[in-house]
Amino acid sequence: MAKRKNKNIILPVAHTMSKALYNTWLLYVLLISILAAATYYLYRANSSPLEKPPINALYKQPEQPIDARVENLMNYMTLEEKIGQMALVDKNSLKKIEDIGAYNLGGILSGAGSKPKNNTPEGWHEMVSGMKEQARKSRLGIPIFYGIDANHGNGNVPGSTIFPHAIGLGAANDIKLTESVATATAEEIATTGINWSYSPSLDAPLDIRWGRVYEAFSDDPALNARYGAAFIQGTQAANNTDSSKSRVSATAKHYLGTGSMQWGQSKNKGFKIDQGVIPAREDLLDSHYLPPYAAAANAGVASVMVGLSFWGDTRVIDNKHLVTEKLKDQLGFKGFVVSDWYGMYEFSGKSQYKASAETINAGVDMGMLPFEYKGFIKDVRRGVNQGEISQERIDDAVRRILYQKFKTGLFDEVPNSFDPSTIGTQKNHALARKAVAASSVLLKNENSTLPISKDAAKNILVAGSGADNTGRQSGAWTIEWQGVDGNNIPGATSILQGIREVAGTGSTVKYDKEARFENTTLADVAVAIVSEKPYAEGFGDNPNPSLEELDKKVIERLRTRSKKVVIVVISGRPLLMTDQVAQADAVVASWLPGSEGGGIADVLFGDQPFRAKLPLPWPTTLSQIPTTINGITADSTQSLYDRGFGIVN
Repeated sequence: MAKRKNKNIILPVAHTMSKALYNTWLLYVLLISILAAATYYLYRANSSPLEKPPINALYKQPEQPIDARVENLMNYMTLEEKIGQMALVDKNSLKKIEDIGAYNLGGILSGAGSKPKNNTPEGWHEMVSGMKEQARKSRLGIPIFYGIDANHGNGNVPGSTIFPHAIGLGAANDIKLTESVATATAEEIATTGINWSYSPSLDAPLDIRWGRVYEAFSDDPALNARYGAAFIQGTQAANNTDSSKSRVSATAKHYLGTGSMQWGQSKNKGFKIDQGVIPAREDLLDSHYLPPYAAAANAGVASVMVGLSFWGDTRVIDNKHLVTEKLKDQLGFKGFVVSDWYGMYEFSGKSQYKASAETINAGVDMGMLPFEYKGFIKDVRRGVNQGEISQERIDDAVRRILYQKFKTGLFDEVPNSFDPSTIGTQKNHALARKAVAASSVLLKNENSTLPISKDAAKNILVAGSGADNTGRQSGAWTIEWQGVDGNNIPGATSILQGIREVAGTGSTVKYDKEARFENTTLADVAVAIVSEKPYAEGFGDNPNPSLEELDKKVIERLRTRSKKVVIVVISGRPLLMTDQVAQADAVVASWLPGSEGGGIADVLFGDQPFRAKLPLPWPTTLSQIPTTINGITADSTQSLYDRGFGIVN
């Protein structure tokens, strides 16, 4: 009974409480519905497809000022479309080609080995044109940047002219030549539809063990500033004119201080120095690290790529002081800042959401994701909506990107058919051959061994790993990311072929890679063409950059079978070869000359003079590495050859 009585008392109370809770629940549901609806309509206002702008919208009018066109276009853009412009995606990472327009992607790139199925110049043009068409179909029709690493010619595309790598151009010490090479490269890039080149490198390599020495002009920031500005001007030659030529934008990389990393401190466990630590020395910022980028900014470079290195304990890409205050504010850089491959997230230690926000707030305008584009767009939108990334920062980034797209003429570009006559032209091959001769440094020349007399030298021996190997003489970033090892570069001339072409008509040229000339008479002159296997970033880090054993044996064998021995060094950096230099009558550093082996023959036989100078010191021993920014060796001893050395004849 007692239980029943208590129950009767409790039930009315419980019923009253349930009714109150029910009303509260209804109110809660109503508020949630209102908030959901508001969020939905806010989302639609920022990111849903809207009507297309009128055909005569101001941003579509070529005669209007670029600033006005940018602002007009910005007024039409949703938040989602703005964020899409900040995304740079590798073409192999696209889920489907329609995503270019659906996500309003700002750029596509071809990374390592990212090429069309039909790997020909025409195949490239067809692929890039198809992606451009997807961008034109989007609501606003904002064109894409299509980027590629064209470090020494459009090396990814078979049949293109392959010029000397930057280290060779630095040796040539010829501003007009550097500019001409850049212009010719841009023309061959543009023929395939590509409009963005990730060059030049403004790195200053102090340690020849680093696998990217050849991508830089010099270890001297002042020289990098001169050659870098010339290369930028040559690449963007058509951008500031009314020329009908297709235009290409340049990129200065790898910001900041790359080349000063410390051996053994790479953040990538598979590497030794690449993607490593740069001493955070503020006293060197304005005097050494920034001058090349000041020159690039003054030359109007479209973009600056932030490297994967650390500035002391922090990533360069996260450092607002370096990226915004120094580059954008102090140097007045007006282009846009782009990250390197996976740079927003690499070594971050944070979630992709946090990493994206941190790098954008530091000043990065476009992220080379290169595959996380859907997550990136979602993360950045969330960051803006939660106040972690300001709308002003997004607008600044997009304005910078759009300005360069207008400046490069992308909005006014008319789709064109492929013109094969502009790829690998005789004119460009002749320019490349000239550049090869101009960049070859004569380091030793006893008893006037060079030039080789076409009349007196009747019996010539040629040997070595680089003599008949166009892959080695071209180096990395040629056909494949890490390059190819073999005589297999389309349209290229090997050094052996060049020697046979240039030598006197009465001369006999005998070749054996390993110099096994046992049954030959004593030759008048022998040429040992020694080389490195091709390598690119990270995989080229080498604790002891020196000659291969085969090439050492070649030099020894030729010494016994010829009156005079000439060593030609095909390499991306100075090599430790002091003993071999002592065995030679003449030594020539020809770096990575590219497709025109005949250019080396031209200087060997005197058709062109030697006039190049070393763009960085050539060490005697491993103990001298690394050098300082001022060229002083690690052990304060004399280099085998100092920067600026070169015998002129």
